[in-house]
Amino acid sequence: MKHMIKLVIMALSIAVAFSGLSSVARAEYPDKPVTLVVPYGPGGAADLAARIMSSTATASLGSNILVVNRTGASGVTGSAFVTKSKPDGYTLLMARVGSQAAVPALNPNIPYKWDDFTFLGLIELNPFALTVNAESRFKTYDDLIKAIKAGEKISYSSAGVGTLPHLGMVVFLDKLGLDQDALTHVPFKGGGAAATALTGNHVDVFFQNLSGVIGGIQGGKLRALALTTPERVASVPDVPTFAEVGEPEMEAILGWTGVWGPKNLPDEVVDKWVGVLETLSKDRAWLKLTKGLGSIPQVLKPKPTREFVKNQYETFKDTIERVGMTISN
Repeated sequence: MKHMIKLVIMALSIAVAFSGLSSVARAEYPDKPVTLVVPYGPGGAADLAARIMSSTATASLGSNILVVNRTGASGVTGSAFVTKSKPDGYTLLMARVGSQAAVPALNPNIPYKWDDFTFLGLIELNPFALTVNAESRFKTYDDLIKAIKAGEKISYSSAGVGTLPHLGMVVFLDKLGLDQDALTHVPFKGGGAAATALTGNHVDVFFQNLSGVIGGIQGGKLRALALTTPERVASVPDVPTFAEVGEPEMEAILGWTGVWGPKNLPDEVVDKWVGVLETLSKDRAWLKLTKGLGSIPQVLKPKPTREFVKNQYETFKDTIERVGMTISN
């Protein structure tokens, strides 16, 4: 009898123990900080967007967001890291147009495809600004065009080969009917470094997200010659649009930021982030900070986000193939 009682007590103890383990295993996501990987360097548009989100989304997420910069290979290094991470929702990507659409279109040999992710949502659109140093001899858009067509030696920086600052200039030169070697391309490892090169007068031109250069423009160190928006932007009212300078097709060069995760994220994680981003879209602090950088708040759910990225990827792929820039090996 005593032996039976001991067995029953032991069985109950084991059951209680496993019950405790099950409750831990079913802990509501997230129960620890979430790492948000930025595939570009500090100071660029992706980094700024990540840090604004990390400071405004923690309340609705219910956990801290740790921003980590993993730079290299035009955003490929950080993006590939996320694709290989455990699909538990604790390692996510601050997705950008360059690393998630432009580079995959340019180079099919990188270690991921454009859709090798779980799309959690788009958060903003970024108009592009064709920018020069404030002390540049190019005072207007026409000044720059005349110099380019005259064959003057002019260089431009980018966040890396295949990023939108690079492909934007490819499209720009294509629209002007010029060869790609009409300007000298100087790639860097991120938008922040590329902007610094322009501020330091090491290059002549930088075509970048307005959010990545607006500080320099408002601070009097940089001058924007044209913007890829249908209408002028309130934060830089003196800058004309590309439509105003006669190149409305350049409005297609539009950056964006989104939140991606590794493939096969659990529905629980996806649903959580859909709710977080929906709350973010109504957050006054986030809206003010995002608009203050010249970005356009645009929160989309996973399905329309995927369709948006697919369309842009295919547009880049067609353009790249037409100008013969696809990397084949």
